[in-house]
Amino acid sequence: MGLFDDFSQFLELRLEEFLRDNPHLELMVLEEKLRDQEEETLKLMTDLKVKEKTLQDEILAIAQEIQLWHARIEKAKAKGRLDLAEPAEVREADLLRQGNQKWGQLEMLKERFQQTQELQKKVEQRRKEVQKKVTEAQVNRTTNQVGTGDTSNWSKNPTYMNSSGGKDPLDQQFNRWEAEEELEQLKRNMGK
Repeated sequence: MGLFDDFSQFLELRLEEFLRDNPHLELMVLEEKLRDQEEETLKLMTDLKVKEKTLQDEILAIAQEIQLWHARIEKAKAKGRLDLAEPAEVREADLLRQGNQKWGQLEMLKERFQQTQELQKKVEQRRKEVQKKVTEAQVNRTTNQVGTGDTSNWSKNPTYMNSSGGKDPLDQQFNRWEAEEELEQLKRNMGK
């Protein structure tokens, strides 16, 4: 596993370095993480609602049993059957404890649902903020690319042909494009 761990660490470092060099892509990765977190919180909320319904059903069933045992206690006392009434009272008390315990679980579940709902709203808001920044970054990149990609400047500025020391905007565009493709490939490979 050492070789795999080394390779995995190498890829993570390369990815971090690449993202530092391309902040707009880092924003896109952050947006994707927030989207995943938002989906997870929505799934958790659904699970909590299912558990809440189950607990409510259990509480209702316990309440019906309490009613049954309470009626039995009254009947046994009315008929002078204390040998049945006393164990029935113990059973009723056990059911009341169970009901109270389930009720406490239901209250905790409702509180957890509310906290998860608040978290989901915060994550959604943060994702929208990041999405706005991604859009702004894409607009800025497009604006910069249009400004540097104007081929009419080639005949006026000989540095476009200078491959030894000058910054060639077309070369920079290709480097960015190739880096983005490499990131997408890394994402696909890491997702497998």
